[in-house]
Amino acid sequence: MSRKLSLAVLAGLVGAAAGVLFAPKSGKETREDIKNKANDVKKSGAKKAKEAKEAAKDGAKEVEGVAKRSAQELGDLADEAKVRAARIADDAKRTGASVVDSTKKRMGSKE
Repeated sequence: MSRKLSLAVLAGLVGAAAGVLFAPKSGKETREDIKNKANDVKKSGAKKAKEAKEAAKDGAKEVEGVAKRSAQELGDLADEAKVRAARIADDAKRTGASVVDSTKKRMGSKE
């Protein structure tokens, strides 16, 4: 983006200088024209720089929003995984206890 801006400014300056130098005007008028063209190019460059800065800020805000949403989703998934893991552990404990009880009954143990 900055290279395009630099080329645009340079092209503007070259074009303005060529137009002013070949125009049949007095030195004072020519200097005034150069000054005006330089100011125009300066304003145009400042405007483009401001637009680029705003676009970069907007892009950064968008990326920040996506990152926050992603982090929230990952946190939610982690919480859900914890709940599911706890359920699986409880099921495993109950199944294990049931197997132990069943085995004890089959073996004739009264514990």
